[in-house]
Amino acid sequence: MTMKNKRRLKSLLKYFVLACFLVLTMFPFVWMLLTSLKGSQGEIYAFPVRYLPNPASAVNYVAMLWKGNFGRYMLNSFFSSAVAATCAVFIAILASYVISRFHFRFKNVLLLFFLVTQMIPMFIMLAPLYQLLAKAKMLNDLRSLAMLYTNMMIPFSVVTLCGFFDSVPKSLEEAAWIDGCGYFKALFKVVVPVIMPGIAATFIFAFINSWNELFMAVMFIDVDKFKTIPVGLNGLILKYDIKWGEMAAGTVMSLVPTMCLFAFAQKYMIEGLTAGSVKG
Repeated sequence: MTMKNKRRLKSLLKYFVLACFLVLTMFPFVWMLLTSLKGSQGEIYAFPVRYLPNPASAVNYVAMLWKGNFGRYMLNSFFSSAVAATCAVFIAILASYVISRFHFRFKNVLLLFFLVTQMIPMFIMLAPLYQLLAKAKMLNDLRSLAMLYTNMMIPFSVVTLCGFFDSVPKSLEEAAWIDGCGYFKALFKVVVPVIMPGIAATFIFAFINSWNELFMAVMFIDVDKFKTIPVGLNGLILKYDIKWGEMAAGTVMSLVPTMCLFAFAQKYMIEGLTAGSVKG
């Protein structure tokens, strides 16, 4: 076998493995989409399994959007996730800049503290948080849910952005200081554009984790008009049955905002890289 054929065989093998991985990864999403298009529970539970809906029906989407309150759930999820991600990233930018650029006592201990907080199981915090919110009369309030999500996302965001700030040469800020910029202006006009890809990635992580969060929303929200998507989907699990068709339709619709965010952020990350390289 010639060297050229060996390279071709190696490339074919690599693409075959990637194709198999792609099929395994996409199969649950395709199955969920097909399930959402099946018109009855009997078709979903049919044996032998019917992979394709016959015929395709939008009854599950109609049930979620018009008969249910799914549109409201999406707005609630978007509000709490967007507020939490924005506040967490903004606070993390300020905190990680100070940690990265200034030297002070217990700096490493502070970073370790942020890391340790990520290891605390959420279940431990639910009971005291419930009592605290109940005494403050902040139950069934999207603002309190957004506040909790913000606190939950800050430690990871700080640790992540510290690495990005450490990768930026301090000479960029020194040049800005010579030109008359203060700390805040140098931070937001010079440093932030350079690390915009990291900020975008951190925002996406915070948004998606807040979007998918279930336990806090179930614990602190029991009024239907304030429920988020995970709580609404959880309500489809009945005592003796599960509305698989409606749950699949709701899950498919809940993926749309996050997919749009990824599509937007991909372009934004490239623009951030370009802006940073020009400024540098």
